Amino acid sequence: MREISMAEVESRRQAILDTIKDPTATHEQKVTYLARHAENFLKVLDEPKEMDELMRCSDDARCICNLGEGEAPYRPRYITPDYPKFLREGSAFLQLDPPKDLFEALNSLMILYHNVPSITNYPVFIGDLDLLIEPYIQDLDDETVMKALRLFLTSVDRTILDSFCHANIGPKPTRAGVLLMRAEAQLENAVPNLSMRVSDETTDEYLLEGIHCALKSAKPSFANDAMFRAELGDDYCIASCYNGLLKGGGSYTLSRLLLNNIAKRAKDIRDFKENQLPFVMDVMARYMDARIKFIVEESGFFESNFLAKEGLIDRKRFTAMYGLVGLAECVNLLFEKEGKTGRFGHCDEADQLGVEIMNQIDAFNASHYNPYCEATGGHFLLHAQVGLDSDRNTSPGTRIPIGEEPDELIDHLKNISLFHKYFPSGTGDIFPVDITVHRNPQFVLDIVRGALKMNIRYLSFYSSDSDVIRITGYLVKRSEMEKLNRGENVLQNTTGLGLGSAKHCKILDRRVR
Repeated sequence: MREISMAEVESRRQAILDTIKDPTATHEQKVTYLARHAENFLKVLDEPKEMDELMRCSDDARCICNLGEGEAPYRPRYITPDYPKFLREGSAFLQLDPPKDLFEALNSLMILYHNVPSITNYPVFIGDLDLLIEPYIQDLDDETVMKALRLFLTSVDRTILDSFCHANIGPKPTRAGVLLMRAEAQLENAVPNLSMRVSDETTDEYLLEGIHCALKSAKPSFANDAMFRAELGDDYCIASCYNGLLKGGGSYTLSRLLLNNIAKRAKDIRDFKENQLPFVMDVMARYMDARIKFIVEESGFFESNFLAKEGLIDRKRFTAMYGLVGLAECVNLLFEKEGKTGRFGHCDEADQLGVEIMNQIDAFNASHYNPYCEATGGHFLLHAQVGLDSDRNTSPGTRIPIGEEPDELIDHLKNISLFHKYFPSGTGDIFPVDITVHRNPQFVLDIVRGALKMNIRYLSFYSSDSDVIRITGYLVKRSEMEKLNRGENVLQNTTGLGLGSAKHCKILDRRVR
């Protein structure tokens, strides 16, 4: 357990006062932020001593980031309840009987969502909505179902106040899935995020419904169902940004390697591979072990929470996510140190170095064992993290930096296909498309089908004139960012993250296809 210095105490006191006085934060946002300040006053983890050197340091030297999880974890970061079980059996704790019709089902789901924790205090997975809803609409006409869905989705958007909330549809076409997408296209809300799992069972007509919806609301994204099933089994879900996890479980924690800053520590490529990268990987893995041990052995979460007591989650279906960012900048910096001129995404040799680095990280992860990650064989899952609004010169995951995208889309896709295979718990790439694509959605359909054949895991599209845009792995409205930039309150926490990314990470400057 690490002691807190007086300087840290004073810094945290000032941060609390700044939060209280923040004119742009709503009451609920202030409550959330103040709770995080309180959590950070405790230092309960038996963590590696090197964490001060690698995480609690200047931004340009930081090599490990815990993504705001705090110093005293008291719940898993991501929780993915068994929603079908909930609808079948109801909940004794919530005093809910199994629903008998669509209206009761949607009402019960909203109540449960309010009681599913996460690192953000909001649910990161709200179910396979098409499959959950389909049994309740058999005897209802489209107009009635659409009205109910619009009310339900509006409630989700106005009460789950960040867009790390995620729903799934597909791969099989359903009437409920079609109506959900049509409702989302009408509403153009930022929450929930939505993924369509695409397989050979997904008809072109169903996929086109998804594309029409995406061009209006920046969702759904399109997930390679075959890849996820091969790695995680049939009972998987996509949560938060684009995170592949097991239903009825989740992820204890997610930390990330800042590969670009690790490269700064190295004299050359050899030093990076033999010394700096292995050192930081080991420290981060042991830090994650400490977080997991505290959650499982000391927090009491799995012994006390009704989700576990009622079988809506099972601790043995949890894993952890070993994240990374900045591969592109890492490769480019190492090339500079070697006197090489190639750039990641534009040079086969640079891309090959990226592959070698990923092979090394993958091998390390396969050799590291955690006893509480039984769901994934005692190993973490690799994750290409989507980035933070505070990142500087650090591209999400293994993405090509914004502004450096190849001229030809096929060259971009070839680079992506080298790296998506490493990340069962999520990676993805984003493509704004010109508004003229509304007249030819088949263009996007062909990209999706072709990309999945290239073993690309996850693709997102939005129209260049859409109010709802994809920041990295989450959605934000341009209009809401403009309000926040004027100093006005906004409803959703993620709007601030989006505004920061717009200002510092050039997310509005992506190449339009």
